[in-house]
Amino acid sequence: MNTLKSYLQDPFLHQLYKEIRQAGTMKSISLDLTDECNIRCAGCYYFSENMDKINPPKDETVFDAFIEKELERGTNFITIVGGEPSLRLDRLKKIYDHFKMNVSTNGIIKIPKDGFENMPIGVSVWGNHETDSDLRNKGKRDLFKVALDNYKNDSRAFWYYTVSAGNAHEIASVVDQCVANENRVLFNFYSDINNRGGGMDHRKGFDKVRVEIDKVMARHPDYIFLSSYLTKVISTGKLYEQKWGYNVCTTVSTNNPVNTERMKNGNPYSPHFRAYNADFKTTRRCCVGIDRSCDSCFDVWNHFSWVMLNMKKHLGSKQEFTNWLTSMYLFYLINRLVDYDNGVKHLPEIHQRIGQDLLDIKINNNGIRLSKKSMGKLTGIKE
Repeated sequence: MNTLKSYLQDPFLHQLYKEIRQAGTMKSISLDLTDECNIRCAGCYYFSENMDKINPPKDETVFDAFIEKELERGTNFITIVGGEPSLRLDRLKKIYDHFKMNVSTNGIIKIPKDGFENMPIGVSVWGNHETDSDLRNKGKRDLFKVALDNYKNDSRAFWYYTVSAGNAHEIASVVDQCVANENRVLFNFYSDINNRGGGMDHRKGFDKVRVEIDKVMARHPDYIFLSSYLTKVISTGKLYEQKWGYNVCTTVSTNNPVNTERMKNGNPYSPHFRAYNADFKTTRRCCVGIDRSCDSCFDVWNHFSWVMLNMKKHLGSKQEFTNWLTSMYLFYLINRLVDYDNGVKHLPEIHQRIGQDLLDIKINNNGIRLSKKSMGKLTGIKE
């Protein structure tokens, strides 16, 4: 019988569901902690849409008032972006002391352990040492090595690996180095909004990338924070009958008038969510855009939310429910909303439940050969 109650007869699924329920409901926002950054990455949405032109307050009491206002509003989780948050450790500390949170950093300045002991830190890497350096500081410095050194054996840190369509061959090497550094890995997908073309062009699709991600999931199942299901949803922009775009995006600023019609179209959205600019007052349309086309958005956090808020679509079978529940659990685990040390022990079974037989990959001298079954699975989400 296909019901939630019947699915939860499975002890593993029941355990994941129980942990999520105990963690409680998220009331989240996104916050630009500063408008400053110490590098300029090619394809960074923040500077591409001139978000740094919004004047930050000179009086720090404005930031303190912002914290109080969000506490009063019921906010209990904040995603910290920027600019580069490590440039403002004073503000980062205030957020850490008052909210559940995560932070994304370029890894150049190490966030100290003292005072930030249980902070989830997403450390950016955009490819192997050469590709990453080229994209993030025009080849001037090996930023990947700097960040590896800064966060070696640091359990707080996970690599926020933004993979590009034409650089699938780099994935295994990058992941192996991250794992050797004793850090876990979450994948993001590069959007070529600066039109560099070539291997960076997302319009080429991410089929080969997904194959390589599935291979490293099989090799390092206890180190990968994304499932095969999520990888496919994000990279194809398909969730059952829906196609990714503004009309289905669930992380739109609900206090911004530009989103009034979106919130009336019947598709779910997070009613508490706001994406605050670095003035700590105004909000933009969504996490990663002002006027940007959603066709170029492969942001992992936005797509996590898309899956999470569409539970009902996933109740048709036990496998579909498993796809949803493990997605939800991975989000809670990455952000330490469930017990982290116990939660990471679930990773191998999560990957086994979702992607163990997703692809029948065979390697020969000519490269990757997929069975007809695998090719069918690779082309999109079953509707």
